[in-house]
Amino acid sequence: MDLPLEKKLTIGFSATMPTPAAAREVSALADRLGYESLWTGDHIAFAVPMLDPLLQLAQVAAVNPRLILGTGVYLMPLRHATTVAKLVATFDHLCEGRFIFGVGVGGEFPNEYAACGVPVKERGARLTDGIKTIRKLWTGEKVSNEESRFYPFTDVQMLPRPVTPGGPPIWAGGRSKAALERCGRLTNGWISYVVTPEMYRDGLEKIAVAAADAKRDLKTFGSGHLVFMRIDDTYERALDLAAAHLTRRYAMDFRPAAKRYAVLGTPADCAQRIADFHAAGVRHFVLDCTGPLEERDAQLERFAKEVRPLLGQLKAA
Repeated sequence: MDLPLEKKLTIGFSATMPTPAAAREVSALADRLGYESLWTGDHIAFAVPMLDPLLQLAQVAAVNPRLILGTGVYLMPLRHATTVAKLVATFDHLCEGRFIFGVGVGGEFPNEYAACGVPVKERGARLTDGIKTIRKLWTGEKVSNEESRFYPFTDVQMLPRPVTPGGPPIWAGGRSKAALERCGRLTNGWISYVVTPEMYRDGLEKIAVAAADAKRDLKTFGSGHLVFMRIDDTYERALDLAAAHLTRRYAMDFRPAAKRYAVLGTPADCAQRIADFHAAGVRHFVLDCTGPLEERDAQLERFAKEVRPLLGQLKAA
């Protein structure tokens, strides 16, 4: 089967909003520059400070009635699925149904799993079990989950149900065979990162096979990609600044990965790379600006004014 991808090109960005003032500023920036979505990442313990994603996005939901809000991605196996179901259903009310629940397993920092009392080797199984569990609870009916390995319960009714019928769309991350098959069997979309356009196209094909095997009748399937981006006067300078930033963030030498996976260089370079991903099937881009934090707003402005106009022909593709 062919996955029914969106026709529209949607572009958002990832940001951290540590204060209400920052949330208002980011919201205003997104509106002024015409971005359609805003995303936050998630870790309990990481190489750099990170705030809870849902609480940050709740600040934006209170001041912006337009933006799509998303988690890219929420490490669901670190929490109990029943608690997650309540949190996300509540957030769906607060943002009036404008939420994409991006989920993933992480695992690159095993200590955060240890801190949460969750065996890191169980993270994939817990995510699969958790997605099934929260969808049951989001029906608003009295349900049992006795077949669940990790989250069993009997006769539980969680109200109110989410604003979005059936709950917010769930997009899962990951690029392993198991992760892609999970997307095909269970989710409403795929949000990738650290992949090439060729890897993205191949991933969608694997997802389509899994969806067909599961005999799913999909009306639409979300195809997102979180992309590290740096616009500069030359490709070499963009690579240098992106690699330095990502090496600090991930506490590892990220230069080879930045060179392979990121969108880097002049506006024309970046537009071509975005076009390559679009041709591979990406319809929702999440820009993660690399380089000095104080230059994030300028990077987003450059993308909106110098790169996005070069992508106009992609909207109808």
